[in-house]
Amino acid sequence: MSFFPAYFSLDNRKILLVGGGYIALEKLEKLVNFTKEITVISKEVSDEFLAFATEHNIIIEQRAYEIGDINGFDIVIVATDTVTLHKEIYEESRSSRILVNSVDDTAYCDFIFPSYIKRGDLTIAISTSGASPALAKRLRTYIEKLIPQRIETFLQEMRVLRVTMPKGKERMRFFEEKTDKFMEKEFK
Repeated sequence: MSFFPAYFSLDNRKILLVGGGYIALEKLEKLVNFTKEITVISKEVSDEFLAFATEHNIIIEQRAYEIGDINGFDIVIVATDTVTLHKEIYEESRSSRILVNSVDDTAYCDFIFPSYIKRGDLTIAISTSGASPALAKRLRTYIEKLIPQRIETFLQEMRVLRVTMPKGKERMRFFEEKTDKFMEKEFK
């Protein structure tokens, strides 16, 4: 199965993360780049996870997951070693509009986490649809080295310019030429 690549806002979306170990921490580290509306439920929480969550003011309920805990959430990420819990939460979500990601088990996923690069307004996602997360990570590392250091500054300039110029062909041509000049200079 392949997954449709889409970027969507997490503003005003409530996220539940079930798990408090290493893999859950990896997911939390990605999520906090886009939202802080995250609640964690986990019977056990590693010291590293707790430190990171505390630093980012993430709510942690240190207890076992119970049926019904997904109610009121928009997105649920299940990052545990218990495959049956992944399946149970996924099946519980089927009667709602809650999106579920079961780490390392695409059979119980509505979406997957791509490997990604984030530099200010630039976000580049890389996915193998779960076939090889290791390859996606290696490609991310390779592509990261190609991105110019000034990309964030350039994008901030472009954002300001976009609101000052009326839409139309002249604006499109202006931005294409400005982008071409930036690319030529940065990718020599």
